[in-house]
Amino acid sequence: MKHTDYFQNFLDNTVNLPESKIDLLSNRVDSIYNCLKGDATLGPLVKKKVPQGSWPQRTIIKPVNGNAFDADFMIQMVEDPDWADDLKKYGNAVYDVLHKTSPYKDMPHGRKCRCVYVNYAENAMHVDIVPFVVRDDGTKWIINRDDNTWERTDPEGFTEWMKKKDGIAKKRLREVIRVMKFLRDHKNSWTGTKSILLTTLLGERVEEWRTTLDAGYYSDLPTALLHIVSDLDDYLQANPYKPNIMDPSGSGTSFDHRWSQETYAHFRKRINVHAAEIKDAYDEEDFDESVKKWQALFGDAFKAPKATESSSGTAGSSKFSGISIGAAAAASTSTVKHSGRAG
Repeated sequence: MKHTDYFQNFLDNTVNLPESKIDLLSNRVDSIYNCLKGDATLGPLVKKKVPQGSWPQRTIIKPVNGNAFDADFMIQMVEDPDWADDLKKYGNAVYDVLHKTSPYKDMPHGRKCRCVYVNYAENAMHVDIVPFVVRDDGTKWIINRDDNTWERTDPEGFTEWMKKKDGIAKKRLREVIRVMKFLRDHKNSWTGTKSILLTTLLGERVEEWRTTLDAGYYSDLPTALLHIVSDLDDYLQANPYKPNIMDPSGSGTSFDHRWSQETYAHFRKRINVHAAEIKDAYDEEDFDESVKKWQALFGDAFKAPKATESSSGTAGSSKFSGISIGAAAAASTSTVKHSGRAG
């Protein structure tokens, strides 16, 4: 059974990052950017900021198991020919400003391969700052400080691709990605596979021709979850060896460096298990047993909203009073309201 009202309650109260946290993230990013832009030395080299990753794609989720939620943003910098032989100077310039400026100098911060990071109190929030430049031809490039090389990127293009795929999936793709991220963290599953790979692989499975054959292929969240994850499983099982996953924005960048054959094999195995579990819960005709099977995947937070006692996940909506769960299941109906900005 679908239990669409259970899924909506699960999204709203467990999976989606609350609006207040998104506002806090936005304010903190603005503060970091203003700090960098206001520096007498670095400021003239900084042109603008661009949100990146799960934040603009609306696939960010509430932290699971006490983990921090994180977000990336990019800062466009003027390309300096004097730094051509030592590209880590771009990241170092950002790091140096934060390292000397309150409050960031007193917070955990540092440098990674492609970014400078700042961790907030009690590791509740993590922000990555990614320097990039725009060439005369309009192409965007970030820095790999470990290899001292430029890497092509197109964050706006990726977000536009995501928007298009989400539209084909009747606004369910982003919800599916959030649910699968939660499942990954809740079960500690497929560790070693970056979110960008999960997002790309799930998005690539969404295809318009499927809705021509079946108009309801992505009709609600549990149905979209079943079909997209099953289609991903089919793709992975047909590819025992790690495929080369390209940036769908068309930048020409490969994500191949983000995992190994070992981590791919583990991801492939875990998706195969979860796809079977999702299908089993979806196909289960007994109301209570279906709920138990969904809860085995997502935990006790997968439950009915307080305003209703039961749902079978079909069209319409009902609330039952004084009716047993088993009896209500036979008659209940529900609708799905697309979640808002969170996520």
